[in-house]
Amino acid sequence: MTQQTFTKVKETFIPSLNITLQEYEHNVTKAKHIHLANDDSNNVFLVGFLTVPEDSTGVAHILEHTALCGSENYPVRDPFFMMIRRSLNTFMNAFTSSDWTAYPFASQNKKDFYNLLDVYLDAAFFPQLEYLDFLQEGHRLEFSEIDNPESELVYKGVVFNEMKGAMSSIGSILYQELTKALFPTTTYHNNSGGDPEDIPNLTHEALVNFHKKHYHPSNSVFMTYGNMDPLEHQAVFEEKVLSKFDYQDFDFSVKDEKRYTEPQKFTATYPLPVDEPLEKQSHVINSWLLNPIMDADELMRARILSSVLVDNASSPLRLALETSDLGTAPSIFCGLEEGTREAFFSCGLEGANGDESEKINQLIVDTLIQVRDEGVPQESIEAALHQLELASREISGDRYPYGLRLIVDTLTPVLHGGEAYDALSFDESLKKMREEIQDRNFIPNLIDRLLLNNPHRVMLTVNPSHTLADERVAKEKARLAEIQSSLTEADKEKIIREAKALQARQSQIDDDSILPMVTREDIPKKLTFPELNYQEGVVLGSPTTNGMTYQSIVVDLPALTEEEMVILPFLDAFITEMGAGSRSYLEQQARISAVTGGVSARTMYQPYDGDIRGYWVLSGKALLDHSDALASLLRDIFFDARFDEVKRMQEIMAQIKVGREQGIVSNGHSYAMGVASQNISLISQLEQRLSGMQSIKDFREIEKRMKDDTECRAFGEKLAALLTKLQQSPYEIIVLNDSEQIEKIGQDFAAVMAHNVTEDVTRFSAPFSEHSEEKVYLGWAINAPVFYCAKSYKTVTRDHQDSPVFQVLTGFLRNGYLHRAIREQGGAYGGGANYNASSGAFNFFSYRDPRLEETLADFDASIVWLLENEHDEQQLEEAILGVISAIDRPKAPASEYGDRYFMAKYDRTPEDLEQYRAAVLNVTIDDLKRVAREYLANPDTHTAVLGPKAALEAAGFEVKQL
Repeated sequence: MTQQTFTKVKETFIPSLNITLQEYEHNVTKAKHIHLANDDSNNVFLVGFLTVPEDSTGVAHILEHTALCGSENYPVRDPFFMMIRRSLNTFMNAFTSSDWTAYPFASQNKKDFYNLLDVYLDAAFFPQLEYLDFLQEGHRLEFSEIDNPESELVYKGVVFNEMKGAMSSIGSILYQELTKALFPTTTYHNNSGGDPEDIPNLTHEALVNFHKKHYHPSNSVFMTYGNMDPLEHQAVFEEKVLSKFDYQDFDFSVKDEKRYTEPQKFTATYPLPVDEPLEKQSHVINSWLLNPIMDADELMRARILSSVLVDNASSPLRLALETSDLGTAPSIFCGLEEGTREAFFSCGLEGANGDESEKINQLIVDTLIQVRDEGVPQESIEAALHQLELASREISGDRYPYGLRLIVDTLTPVLHGGEAYDALSFDESLKKMREEIQDRNFIPNLIDRLLLNNPHRVMLTVNPSHTLADERVAKEKARLAEIQSSLTEADKEKIIREAKALQARQSQIDDDSILPMVTREDIPKKLTFPELNYQEGVVLGSPTTNGMTYQSIVVDLPALTEEEMVILPFLDAFITEMGAGSRSYLEQQARISAVTGGVSARTMYQPYDGDIRGYWVLSGKALLDHSDALASLLRDIFFDARFDEVKRMQEIMAQIKVGREQGIVSNGHSYAMGVASQNISLISQLEQRLSGMQSIKDFREIEKRMKDDTECRAFGEKLAALLTKLQQSPYEIIVLNDSEQIEKIGQDFAAVMAHNVTEDVTRFSAPFSEHSEEKVYLGWAINAPVFYCAKSYKTVTRDHQDSPVFQVLTGFLRNGYLHRAIREQGGAYGGGANYNASSGAFNFFSYRDPRLEETLADFDASIVWLLENEHDEQQLEEAILGVISAIDRPKAPASEYGDRYFMAKYDRTPEDLEQYRAAVLNVTIDDLKRVAREYLANPDTHTAVLGPKAALEAAGFEVKQL
């Protein structure tokens, strides 16, 4: 088709990605359109705006939420969430970064793609931004008893509660304090998500004005990916949006930060529960502001330097930090940050004493001086280049669609005036770097120029406080009390009137027929499954891997004692981080970095024939040229891994402890569901023991014991004995790549791995034959001012005929009741229902929730709503579409082959999945009501909540704490 409203600026083929980069500019508004053309049917769209907040009221973040609450052509209350359930999307979301806002989606269905495009464009450029939606999504004042002006005044709002939860995470606190210190004069000084103390200062008028200023085509970039025609996309852009705008000469560009003339020191605090000791709980971080990310070669140099210094345990700066007694683990901020217009490099320690921050700062400088003066092995620099090439080649796509990953990687530099090609293709820059690194002073010069002689250095110490959390609560209460004391009668009436108006709006049923929709007729009739080539002891698959190979050893998990089962996760974590044979862990880590893109171990469990079947998997990935080296490396790890490096084991334990504890706040809903469902089945009890809240508590105790060298050696001996047991169990080799030499690669790998096994080994069975069926009513105290609530019911597992019904029921309850009650009315960031087909647990959950008892009551009320009301077929269709969309969602090519392999290991065939999918399509409303009456009618079921200790105790929970 011909499209004259855009001019093609350039077209470039990128061979390393097999993508054609097409760049266009709109003739009138100068809006950019960047299209990544290839043969992928999972097409992606994103529109992004440079959004530069001048304060921490969260205006960009709240606007992102509010824009999705109704638009000019779709004036319904919640078109975004309505479209989630009316489409076959493979991804839908909206993102607020520190300096941009983006609205992305992906779909494999052309009709669905253009349905979503229509709604997204209208939401971004023509949102209603109604006052009541601002109150719901942003912040509002409300009386705790909605009609009683004498009751306590409280803050409510989805983003307000989201950011309360987010800013209780130590990672968020550290990042915010770091950017505030590094960027004293530019937008990154502010919290773009919103500081809970500042969010109530945002007005509706300021929100509307921010949209008028920033959401204009002349300040936008349209980005697409996939096999659809970009000219068709442009026709829609023109008709729906661009024809209605003229060019405007915006300048929202972020300026260069005003540089410090000497290093600066900053201190801050973070809340720590009163039962945690204050000693060795500080975080000390050093950070240097570097060059703008638009300079591709300079950015590549910074990446190489960061990789050489901190990428793995053998890297000199990471080694100095890991082996220092000044802290327990390297900071989570060790490396290069590219999400701001000017990149910055950070390193530091956590688990430190704040009064020793000077020693830590000096350790970092001394190490940099030593590396500068002594240099680094050339192999380390070559390994850094190797890692960058791997990162540019790998086709990911499990968490986000691959095309979206490429687009997001490109978005920041493009919005700041950089070239899309430079963000996507590393080939030319890597070629140039290969020449530059031949200079033996390459790394020393970079250390001098970017770090040691760079005065824009921040030394940040963040100390724990037992009182900060209470101080924040008291401050908020005092602020609200002051507001309440000054309210006039008219003010009180306004608060009540707005609360009731919002309540009425949240309760109204919108006419969703104005929204586009796909139907069951648009669903593909058949799934496609990858084909595997089974040879003796070797399984081969040929996904598109872009010059990479994925190789694994899959071991049948043998019978284990309960102790062996409990320590198996430690073997998974340790085995790829230790030495092997005569190699120390430092030599082994250097070897891994030089020839692979990473190696890992994991254990898989699934119910099988009334028990549990398990597999232990050791995997790695590499460029095809290194397939033999990867095979040799995996062989050495499997047969010769060392567990006698005591200091190293203690370091790893400390790092794992930090990571697991810091992950609680961001995954609180999953942990809450795990606690609530722990007595549902053998597999749910196993999961709680090995990866749930109880496992984190147990891990703490083991980590404490392992600080004693004798205990640590004994633990290492247990791990070595467990590995010996795995070596004697039957195994298979898997090789996945698109090489014509795949059979030879597989045969060579099998030859390297050949060893004698015990063919009649007893397979794994749950070491506890029975699980407790005692009702769970449990709270876990966590360091957050919000709740994560869960209820769990025992239902059926995957092979039962009602399993597809429960899959559909999750979406039906979320769409019809839970989303409105928990998010819109209750103010939680998220909530819904979840069905675990492996354990047979049907769960309700909430996420970053200001409420506790009310949310638990909403879970129960959703069942009553289902059973006592008539429901139309449209609601059912939407719930079914959601399940089918999840089943059909593509993954990275190598992952799809891996999934196919493990389906077969658990005796699940493609026909089984086809039948399951067909059963989903045939679920009826009567089915939903039937299973609810049979399995979910008793509200007195398993309940778990993560949240503040005092509130849990007040609600009558038995409370555990880490």
